[in-house]
Amino acid sequence: MSNSTMTPRRARSLTPKALLAVLAIASGATAWASSRTSNSVVGSEGVVVYNVPDLAGATSTRSGQKVDGVGCQTQAKEVVKYHIHIHVAIYVDGRMVRLPGGIGITPPPLIERYPSGDFYDVGLYDCLYWLHTHVADGIIHVEAPAKQSFTLGQFFDVWNQPLGPSRVGPARGAVTVYENGRSLAGNPRNTPLLPGGAIQIDVGTPAVGYRPVSFKVTGGCGEGTTSCSVPKG
Repeated sequence: MSNSTMTPRRARSLTPKALLAVLAIASGATAWASSRTSNSVVGSEGVVVYNVPDLAGATSTRSGQKVDGVGCQTQAKEVVKYHIHIHVAIYVDGRMVRLPGGIGITPPPLIERYPSGDFYDVGLYDCLYWLHTHVADGIIHVEAPAKQSFTLGQFFDVWNQPLGPSRVGPARGAVTVYENGRSLAGNPRNTPLLPGGAIQIDVGTPAVGYRPVSFKVTGGCGEGTTSCSVPKG
């Protein structure tokens, strides 16, 4: 499917192909988890989900009004011509926390249950901000009707959580931001959301220093899709 195709989300149904995708995801997650500690699994997007606390809940998300120029689209009216992914890792006083799934999705979200965890999506009675998360795996999705630049500050404003040089959500302390291994100066709010970018946020002490991350979003959420669903038939 081309990035330029303007396609609303369709109702999910488990076709034979989709059923095989579910089994493949579950099987892959089980195999990966067996080789790792019990603190992580491979989630429904093909990215590791760590069993750590959420930085804050997703329910603080704004209620559908435009935020910093970022719109919120219903399932029926969703148009996606620009879809990229950014991984965000967060450490508070040296301990890992995570972004929850469902940021940027107004209630009531559609929740799809998988052995590796929940997948949050737009349903019939809510809307999806262009900046959002589907899974608690650190992946921010940019799904916008046109290509444009976005920042970490816009994402946190959609989430309705503070972000600045001395605060990240409820966590307080000196903030250091890395993007693709480079320490960024200035206000964390200005951190650009780059295609395939890896952002790390350290809050407080001790600072852990940059920890490299590689990721690839797979399935119906992969690059080039004009919508995001797991599985995709």
